[in-house]
Amino acid sequence: MALSQKHRLRRRLAAFSFGVAGMLLLALGPAQKAHALRIKEVAAVQGVRSNQLTGYGLVVGLDGTGDQTTQMPYTTQSVANYLQQLGITLPDNRASQLQLKNVAAVIVTAQLPAFAQPGQQLDVNVSSMGNAKSLKGGTLVATPLRGADGEIYALAQGNMVVGGAGAAAAGSKVQINHLSAGRVPNGAQVERSVPSPLLDGDSVNLDLNAVDFQPARRVAQAIDRRLGTGTARAMDGRTVQVRAPTDANARVNFIAELEELTLEASTPAAKVVINARTGSIVLNQAVTLGPCAIAHGNLSVTISSAPVISQPAPLSGGRTVVAEQASIQIKQEPGTMIQVPAAPLLSDVVRALNSLGATPQDLLAILQAIKASGALNAELEVI
Repeated sequence: MALSQKHRLRRRLAAFSFGVAGMLLLALGPAQKAHALRIKEVAAVQGVRSNQLTGYGLVVGLDGTGDQTTQMPYTTQSVANYLQQLGITLPDNRASQLQLKNVAAVIVTAQLPAFAQPGQQLDVNVSSMGNAKSLKGGTLVATPLRGADGEIYALAQGNMVVGGAGAAAAGSKVQINHLSAGRVPNGAQVERSVPSPLLDGDSVNLDLNAVDFQPARRVAQAIDRRLGTGTARAMDGRTVQVRAPTDANARVNFIAELEELTLEASTPAAKVVINARTGSIVLNQAVTLGPCAIAHGNLSVTISSAPVISQPAPLSGGRTVVAEQASIQIKQEPGTMIQVPAAPLLSDVVRALNSLGATPQDLLAILQAIKASGALNAELEVI
């Protein structure tokens, strides 16, 4: 009886283990497909892009936090021009004396997406260009937004949304976040569409995000395997030309299928990105390090001053003089030669650099010196 119970227990455990293993395989399968690299992640269709719009406008209704017009004459001139368009004409001497504390001159920017049609709404950013203290609670007056060609493509107007707060009294001031810039959600309406070259010709071009011949070849090969040999060809390290249907609906379906094609995994080019302003250093997985020797030492200069008091002799009629005596000390720590072994993996590279005990700012110079010596197998990019 005991043996049969053990046998049944073993069968249940075996079935449970098989079920868990099956669930793990099922979980890993979709995850691997979800992380597959698609063409839409490494390239974009040429000509399908957004356009930048900008305009000059006025924000009204501020609570005394607008431009100080005595220092910002263009705000007064803009208000006078706006009133003139509404049929209100002010004498020149009166227009120059306006005190408009509730008005601020602003720059309005927006991004016109590809295929935008008249009537669609866009979000706009509003930024003060004068000395306004805050744009909170203001309303943007109708502002035409122009493209690089000078044509009007949208019209913006609406209430401001400013993600900040502040208060000032008796010389004290408290402020949270930024008060001289904000947004108007759906504050612009498209008035004109931008022609798209998507349907021109019998082919479409794919522009890779980075100039690299290996991904360009892989994209062309993936398209040929799925749609037939000769469908795509790599023109250079950035452009892949693909034959496409001429019918609009067929071409859209073709591009949608094209962007979902997966690519074979490729090793990225070894690169070290250095931010000289913040001292940040980022290495990708392809960075390797050859054997080298590094000597690193620090030089510190200390300057201190101490007051020196000179007392006159008794009954001499002199007066006490206070002077300063400076002391300068230079201390140079000895630099130790450190042998760095070859590092074929990123973890080895990080371990070798950490063994130097250098600060991020010192590592900037050390990495450049290692690259110059030929021991760092990566491209250095300083941003």
